[in-house]
Amino acid sequence: MNLSIFFEPLNEDVFVKLNKPRTLGAYINRFVSKFPDWRSADIAIIGINETRGRYTEEVTETTTPSTAPARIVRKKLYTLHKGSGRCQIVDLGNLRPGITLDDTYLRLKEIVEVLISHNTIPIIIGGTHDLEYGQYLGYEHLDRVVNMVTVDSSVDMTEDTSAAPNKKQLRQILMHDPNYLFSLGQIGYQSYLVEPEVMGTLEKLHFEAYRVGEVHRNVQEMEPVVRLADLLTFDISAIRHQDAPGYEPANPFGLTGEEACQICWYAGLSDNLTSLGIYEYDTELDKRRLTAMTIATMIWYFMEGFYHRKNELNFDSKQFTKYAVAFNEDNPDRMIFYKSKSSEKWWLEVEPLSSEKASRIVPCSYEDYLQAIKGEVPNRWILTQARIG
Repeated sequence: MNLSIFFEPLNEDVFVKLNKPRTLGAYINRFVSKFPDWRSADIAIIGINETRGRYTEEVTETTTPSTAPARIVRKKLYTLHKGSGRCQIVDLGNLRPGITLDDTYLRLKEIVEVLISHNTIPIIIGGTHDLEYGQYLGYEHLDRVVNMVTVDSSVDMTEDTSAAPNKKQLRQILMHDPNYLFSLGQIGYQSYLVEPEVMGTLEKLHFEAYRVGEVHRNVQEMEPVVRLADLLTFDISAIRHQDAPGYEPANPFGLTGEEACQICWYAGLSDNLTSLGIYEYDTELDKRRLTAMTIATMIWYFMEGFYHRKNELNFDSKQFTKYAVAFNEDNPDRMIFYKSKSSEKWWLEVEPLSSEKASRIVPCSYEDYLQAIKGEVPNRWILTQARIG
């Protein structure tokens, strides 16, 4: 497939001064005059200057801000020093928006589908958060269920049909036919920004949701949540205004920039995760380019995490130590845990209620193992078994 027809090349004049030795700008192969060989790349950067998702009425033309978000993020990202290990990364340029917003979703779907089919991870710099719908559609061809994690201060699942697209894309994902979403993890939401009915829907569907205070208390507990995901989307509004002022409405509360980078590091480390989308950056509100630097650093941590992956997916190998936890002498049931000998990460095997369905091995934390030893059933086990059925 000729992906170049979907993209606008970058202006090389912007990047001439960024090609200093040992910086990412010297290593990333960019689409300027010749489209880069994405098939041999580990990661592909994609910019999308699409903001029609912010409007409640149909807008026929894109309303790109005077300074495109992806362009500003690139200028910060390319100045960062390359990490350890190899660096096979391409920048495909900016995706040409469709005639309608739905056309843009479908274009993004095609791009994501092709890239992940060739084991190239797209990093999408948006654009409004509703573009995650197109990112999600890129997994439809896999013919299996997928897991998704979204980091956001709110939950974009309103039932208000007149709301802007970037306030209801999660409902669009849930209503999509065929339905191939197995789990959804919501990280960093703030209760006073979310309709109670929406949280009730998440609970009924046995999805995981973590308030921003829970992330503050123990960001390490977000690692298993992220490790389960096939795709991760990040709304910049999840980050407090002090660390990322480039979004509206302004919010003094949220994740710190450090916590955002930690989550992206976890995503990069995950052997399951195959796409990352970062959305809702408004350059007009980012006068000192602090948000751009925060996003660039998040992407740097994701890339660095990727090049530290352990390929820990074969639980029958000698890479893992297997633990069987019995609840009591009268109960023959056992809960099976796996611990990686190299990364020391934990997994939990969940048996289905129906004998016709297969068990699933899902990421967990050491805290889940300690809870099982005490004779308590971890909430992660309960939610997973409920989804399996």
